[in-house]
Parts: sequence; structure tokens; C-alpha cells
Amino acid sequence: MLLRRLCTPFVLAVSLLSAGPALAAKKPAAEAALPASADDLVWRGDHATGRALMEDLAKQYAKEKKGKISLQPFSTLSGLDAVAAGSADFAGSARAKYARRSEEAALNFIPVALDGAVLITHPKNPVGNITLKQIHDIYYGRIKNWKDLGGPDKDINLYAIASPLDGVEYSLRELVFRNGDQRVAAPRLYINTVKLEEAVTLDPAGLGLSTMAGTFSNKGVKALTVEGVAPTTATVGDGSYPLYITLYLAELNDSPKQAAIERFLAFLETPAAKDILRRHQLTPYSDASAVIAKNEQRMAYIDAQVGRNAAASAAAVAAASAPPPTPVAAPRASLEAKTRIAPTAETTQAARENLARAEAKKAEKAQVAKAAAPKKPAAPKATAAKKADTGKVVAKAAPAKAPAKAKAATAKADAPAKPAEKKAPSFGNVSSGASGG
Repeated sequence: MLLRRLCTPFVLAVSLLSAGPALAAKKPAAEAALPASADDLVWRGDHATGRALMEDLAKQYAKEKKGKISLQPFSTLSGLDAVAAGSADFAGSARAKYARRSEEAALNFIPVALDGAVLITHPKNPVGNITLKQIHDIYYGRIKNWKDLGGPDKDINLYAIASPLDGVEYSLRELVFRNGDQRVAAPRLYINTVKLEEAVTLDPAGLGLSTMAGTFSNKGVKALTVEGVAPTTATVGDGSYPLYITLYLAELNDSPKQAAIERFLAFLETPAAKDILRRHQLTPYSDASAVIAKNEQRMAYIDAQVGRNAAASAAAVAAASAPPPTPVAAPRASLEAKTRIAPTAETTQAARENLARAEAKKAEKAQVAKAAAPKKPAAPKATAAKKADTGKVVAKAAPAKAPAKAKAATAKADAPAKPAEKKAPSFGNVSSGASGG
């Protein structure tokens, strides 16, 4: 009896394994209930957005038989560039469009939810709060020791994301420095927030940046309060936590999957989707109009805390974030500007081809001008006839004892009109003949 009981699980397991092909055969039939492949979407983006938004949303979307979403979490730029290139249908980003990247020019960024950018450290680190000014000075490299934050006399091991224009990093720097592309003193770089969090769990002196949605259930890290305010759905929802950020979905303008993307965006407004966002500590963007309206007030507060002149910094940021102007009739300058920003982009190649055409046209014009330089425009026939008449008058006014050559000239001038018309082309340039005579 005991042997039978022990063997039962084994027999059941064997039965399931042997039934594998049969179950696999039934799987396509179950999936046939899903919409056609035209409704299936490919999402690519950063890990923070993937964890916070897409995993559970994709499951619910499939559960409601609305379509299949394939997830490819990696980094912000990989997602945006994949959408621009057509290898993904939409991307996740924890920042808005970066105007100076030509690859993002054709992308439409749709706000989906509010999250919190959080500074994380090891749970055993006694420091629990950090000010905006301290964040500013740490990233600038002015504060390097935990004792300046009320902690132990240890160097601050600052971690950051290596990928350029990472969404979370960009959003924090845009808030603290009013420049999302601000360079910072962070020597320890990781490929994404998942790896960064793993490093902080092992380093009592570590400090890094992640998201509230990504770390709320991670017991290996501790989120610091900022200006005494803890990052929670309540403090993000009312705007009292100053470092709230927006999560976006980016799509290609005129995407061939536009209809499917719009259906997914409509799904995000359903109660089921909003419940998923809230379970991940996110505030649905459509429910956050009150806090969104406070953004200027929030930025003025941050400016004051870090000791920055708001008007001057806003003007500087506007100038720095504006796309570089494309010179008119200056293809070389245009190419140089695009090469600095996106050397491999299609628009850069187009500028390169435009320069080649402009230089070829310029060379052609120079060659034509050189060939035409020795020649001067022929004189009108009326001028030639007038000259002939003048010669005739002068010849008649000559003295009687004129040399034989004068007589010959007179005879030539008295010649019939028809022979004179035949001789006209031999004058060439009348002005030239007059100056040389």
C-alpha cells in the first residue's frame, strides 16, 4: 500500500509527460481564440517599465483574449530605437522624448502612469533621509562620504545606469539639474536597474537610483525618504513626494500596428488595467490631473532647495534641449550637426547624400563657368550695322589724297548690303574690336 502511495506521484508525472504531445496538440486550438497576428504586439524597453507596467498587463491582456504582447526588456534606448526601426511595435520609457535625437523624431510618447524615482541603499545603512541639495551635490561629486548625510565615515559608493539617456536616470537629472543629460560623478555603472539593485543589496555603502514600482517589494534595498517624505502611492498621487516621474509608451507615428496599439491603450483605461497599475504602486496618468497641474510649483520648490535660479536655469535647459537648427543652403554644416548627434541615423545618411549632390552641382557649375570664361556674348546685328554705317561716313569724309588703304576701306564700306551681312559674324565682340583698334 505504501509502495503504491509512493509510486502514485511518479505514475502521475509519467502520465503527464506522456500526455505532453497531446496537450501540445490542444494548445494551438486554445490559442486560436486569440485575435489574429495583426493584433499581436512586440514591446521593448527598460526593465523598470517592464516590471512596473508590462508583465502583468500583458497577462491580463491575453487573458481577456485581446491579443498577445511579446516582452523584450533591456534598456530605454534599445526600445525606442527598435520602434523607430520597425522591429518593435511600442516601447516603454521612464522619460519623455529627447529632442536632440533624430531617431526619436517620429515617435509619439504617450503618458501612462506616475511612478517615483527613489534613492536606494542597503537596509543596514543607518541613513534614512536625503535632501534634494544632498542629491544634487552627491551626483556632482561634492559629497562623497556618508558622514555628510549623518551616517558612518565611509565613502559613498554611487551606482548609476551605463546606458546613455536611461529613462529613470534622465528623469531624476532633469528634476535635480533641469538637464536630463547632465554628467554625474558615478563611477559604478550597470546595464539596467535590475543589476544596479543587485549590487546595492551587497554593498552597505552603496547608493543608487531605481523606481518605487520596481523596489517596493524588494527587501534587499531600502528607499530613502526625500526632504522627509517617503515615496508612496499617496505621496506621489498628491505631489508631496518631489521626485515623481512619468512612465510612457512610445509608438511610431503612422505605425502599421496603429489599430492594435490603440486597442491596448484603450485597455489601459479599463478598471482591470488600472488595478494592476495600482498594485505596482503606480498612479494611472488619467487619474493624476491634480498633481500634473502642480508641476511648475514642484519645479520651483526643487530649484529653491538646490539653490538654483529658476528663470536662468529654465532658459539654459530650453536652449540645451532644443534640436539643433538645420542650416539652410549649408549641407556640410547640416551633416556635421547630425553626425554629432546620431552618426548612424538615416537622416544623417540623407544629409551626407545631400552634401555629395551639392558638391557635385557646385563642381559642375564651376566647370561650366570655366568653359564659358574666354567667350563673350556676340554683339546684336543692329549694333554691327550701325558700326558699318559709321565706317562708311568716316570713309567718305577722308581727304582726297588718302592712301590706297583708305580707298580700299572706302570701297569695302560701299559694298552692297548682302556681302556686309555675311561678314558680320567675323566682328566677334564689337566692344573688344573697338578697344583693340
